[in-house]
Amino acid sequence: MKAVHVIIGLNVGGAELMLKRLIEAHGGQPEIVHSVISLTDQGVLGDSLSKQGVKVYCLGMSGITTGLAAFFKLRKLLLQLRPDIVHTWMYHADLLGGLAARSIGMKNLIWCIRSTDIHKGGSKVTLLIRKLCALLSWRLPRVIICAADASRQVHEAVGYASDKMQVIPNGFDLDKLLVTHDPGTRVRDELGISHACTLVVSVGRYNPVKDHRTFIEAAAKVAELRGDVRFMLVGRGLECANSQLMALIDATGHKDAFYLLGERNDATACLKASDVFCLHSITEGFPNVLGEAMAVGLPCVTTDVGDAAYLLNNPDWVVPAAKPDQLAEKLNAMLSLPHAERLALGKAAAFRIREHFTMEVISRRYYHLYTSLID
Repeated sequence: MKAVHVIIGLNVGGAELMLKRLIEAHGGQPEIVHSVISLTDQGVLGDSLSKQGVKVYCLGMSGITTGLAAFFKLRKLLLQLRPDIVHTWMYHADLLGGLAARSIGMKNLIWCIRSTDIHKGGSKVTLLIRKLCALLSWRLPRVIICAADASRQVHEAVGYASDKMQVIPNGFDLDKLLVTHDPGTRVRDELGISHACTLVVSVGRYNPVKDHRTFIEAAAKVAELRGDVRFMLVGRGLECANSQLMALIDATGHKDAFYLLGERNDATACLKASDVFCLHSITEGFPNVLGEAMAVGLPCVTTDVGDAAYLLNNPDWVVPAAKPDQLAEKLNAMLSLPHAERLALGKAAAFRIREHFTMEVISRRYYHLYTSLID
């Protein structure tokens, strides 16, 4: 069985990482062969997949003006590969991949939706593409996979074919996620953070939908109450060179409490170095990073976005989005707990991931979906 995945690009992101994990999870099953078509370039993850023997093809699309050329390249490539399954990821790939596959008679088409509310941070072009996908969803794909039930509800409301929609959440490869033997001391020592301090970590790229403003304002309120708390921000664009971000931090009057690490390849070590994780987005689908923090055993505070509350399964630590006062109050409450109670919350979170969201469970669901379409 040959499955070809079509995706906009292969840099680090939730959908891209999930695709990589899915392919790796099927690595021990010789009856299924995966290949990947990136509409743009190879990116960081494409290089990693290629080194593992996965065929990665890049079409060089650089914007909307090159979309038509990319479409014909994609169509030609699919004719050459003749896959049993075409699995597209996110709106641009759903549209171009769906049209290309069906134009050459390929019917086993799966769309994959990762987002929830793209009005918050989405471009006008993306909104237009979503409208087109909603109209075409009744004809092009056989199945539409949503990474979160919140995504399913939103997309049904905007006109997607409801009878084709299924929810398959993200899965976590615990063997790889927890492979580090670093107990967390290395990252703290690297940054010069005292082990007597309590460290709150945020992981996610600098983007309006991640709402770092709310996190920084909430952190400042906590810092006013606690001199022993520090805040670590990890992700692309979270660097001192980011003038907008630095202006927000400088305005708190607690600049020394913040540590900006930028994009890292040791996110698990950063999580392990921390005492509390905070997700502060204004929109999410199925938040990978929250699941990763839970898997590591961190107690978590999250905004009520996408399937975050469902994933955490503990309403005591969920707050409305874009409410810095309420987020600060909840963070302070978490930091006020005895260490043993925070530890127990972290253990319960890790247990939930092991029971319901391992990559083994999720990859099996995708495999059964593929085989059911072929049968």
